[in-house]
Amino acid sequence: MFTYVSSEDAVSIIKSGDRVYIHSIAAAPQQLIKAMTARANELRHVEVVHIHTEGAAPYAAAEYSKSFRVNALFVGPNLRQAVNEGRADYLPVFLSEVPALFRSGILPIDVALVQVSPPDRHGYCSLGVSVDASRAAVQMARHVVAQVNPQMPRTHGDGLIHVRQFDAMVLVDEPIQEIPKHDLSVVELAIGQHCASLVEDGATLQMGIGAIPDAVLASLIHHKRLGVHTEMFSDGLIDLIERGVVTGEEKVIHPGRIVAGFVLGSRRLYDFIDDNPLVEVLDITYVNDTAIIRRNPKVTAINSAIEVDLTGQVCADSIGTIQYSGVGGQMDFIRGASLSLGGKPIIALPSTTSKGISRIVPFLKEGAGVVTTRAHIHYVVTEYGIANLYGKNLRQRAAALINIAHPSHRPELTEQAERRFGIL
Repeated sequence: MFTYVSSEDAVSIIKSGDRVYIHSIAAAPQQLIKAMTARANELRHVEVVHIHTEGAAPYAAAEYSKSFRVNALFVGPNLRQAVNEGRADYLPVFLSEVPALFRSGILPIDVALVQVSPPDRHGYCSLGVSVDASRAAVQMARHVVAQVNPQMPRTHGDGLIHVRQFDAMVLVDEPIQEIPKHDLSVVELAIGQHCASLVEDGATLQMGIGAIPDAVLASLIHHKRLGVHTEMFSDGLIDLIERGVVTGEEKVIHPGRIVAGFVLGSRRLYDFIDDNPLVEVLDITYVNDTAIIRRNPKVTAINSAIEVDLTGQVCADSIGTIQYSGVGGQMDFIRGASLSLGGKPIIALPSTTSKGISRIVPFLKEGAGVVTTRAHIHYVVTEYGIANLYGKNLRQRAAALINIAHPSHRPELTEQAERRFGIL
């Protein structure tokens, strides 16, 4: 009933000068990526566009610089070297606005490479674990090539695509990308417990990625009636759902349902969301819309940062001039939470780096990007406690942040703050 071709034949549709979109996060179609990269000798000036992708990004290698140039909307480990060596570009943008770049024609897509679940009896496949900006890319691309994978979960929501929309389909049966479980440190657990103390029963949660969000989720087992409206759905939520902690009964938007833009975790998580009507994976324009987010009660958004200065400016995407990640959806949810009735936007980070350098700083590093401004910031959490900056002036903010900095750095921070703001 359905015709499949080889990955080599499928990517032959890509021409020199094309802009190629690659499916996001764990859905990155590795066989199509390999086949496209294998054509490097015959392709020139192909622009590759995507947000974060798990797995290899061979097209970003130095030897293919004449063939491919990445225009990254988020920078992950597989692109950091290329971006910071000047062989790839970074485009700062709120995650909520990425689909608009495609739909408005600012970044027209020639070819979209996606990975989907097998078609059902009606011919519909699912974008599975990543609907996010990929739905818009599929809708707007001149050509769509699908890697059809039985191991891709079929998700409810906005991700259904009929096979008629595909120019070619490649059948591949292989595990999709997973992330290993992280053993939480004492510092991470302490931060998680502080954040959990700010979460009220009946709150709607948004969690970012990494150890700190996992630590927060692990600290919420005694909470009640929590809801979830988040860009990312991770493993830590499953235990809370199965314990009856997450019910979504107090949500206004999609009550009783979990809303996410993408899913990243273990096979257990992917099996949990497969054909599960409890979970709706939706277009990120909707998921991260502050007007939607704010309608839920007590939205508690927990995100991380690289450093925070004494006025509350948050750098979350770079280490000085070194591009480390991206703007992502942090500001979408920080603002959405602050507008929600009883909402709490939280930035959580260890007080120091692994080398003992303070992450509470007098000034952001030269070249650092401000992702969350000091006018948006409310709570900052480290392992040493909680600083509530909302409604505080610059001098009061500095004092509150110094109190949650690592003790060994407090004297220097105090000296810098008093030099700038006067007596604290």
